[in-house]
Amino acid sequence: MANSIIYGPVPSWRLGRSLGIDLLSTKGKTCSFDCVYCQLGMTVHPEVERKEFVSLDRLARELKAVEGIAADYATFSGMGEPSLASNLGEAIKLVKSTLKLPAAVLTNSSLIPREDVRHELALADVVVAKVDAPTEEIFRKINRPIGSQTLAGILKALQLFREEYHGKLALQMMFVEANKDYAAGMAEIAGQLSPDEVQINTPLRPCGVSPLSPEDLAAIEREFSNFQNVFTVYGALKPEVMPFDLAETLRRRPKL
Repeated sequence: MANSIIYGPVPSWRLGRSLGIDLLSTKGKTCSFDCVYCQLGMTVHPEVERKEFVSLDRLARELKAVEGIAADYATFSGMGEPSLASNLGEAIKLVKSTLKLPAAVLTNSSLIPREDVRHELALADVVVAKVDAPTEEIFRKINRPIGSQTLAGILKALQLFREEYHGKLALQMMFVEANKDYAAGMAEIAGQLSPDEVQINTPLRPCGVSPLSPEDLAAIEREFSNFQNVFTVYGALKPEVMPFDLAETLRRRPKL
């Protein structure tokens, strides 16, 4: 469907077959962060205030076209931070009632200090919340927030959300060269937040920084040995869902 706000299903190392839903659908990224590793490139539309980008009427029409599609999750992601959409909560309810699929939201956690955002995220079956830094300095270096967000404020709000939320909370931590030596601090943060799952990631798609090696990620994973459910992108990805050049590189690399 041309210019559709619905895409896929696409293979996801975190969510299986994921039917994507883009409630922003802007030309260029609309986000509250400008992360150095984002596969969407630079933030073209910096935004920290919530508003309606896509109407529920349009979403309902497009959902009708994909009823019965085989997928594991309907996932709110797309061209930026999905919680910027002021109708996210209503959209989650509409998607679940129409498609009869569990709903997941991938969020950068920037707006979670807002009570309305926490309330709407709580309607999802799975929330994948991002934390990439153990200190304010690293947070600003990697995530490059648009507004006045602070790491301390986000972590405090995530703790509150964890107490309120009855679904599955996954904590995604993206590791790059700038934070790879801070894994112990990141593991301490994860311990404070008590997620159901920790996802250790590194950017495998083309972006402004290079991915860490499987060996680097394995060393980082060891810092999370106290957690029961820890997954890394290299451990979870199958070669057929990796970017081709990366899959070839890993296939040819001698095993140690």
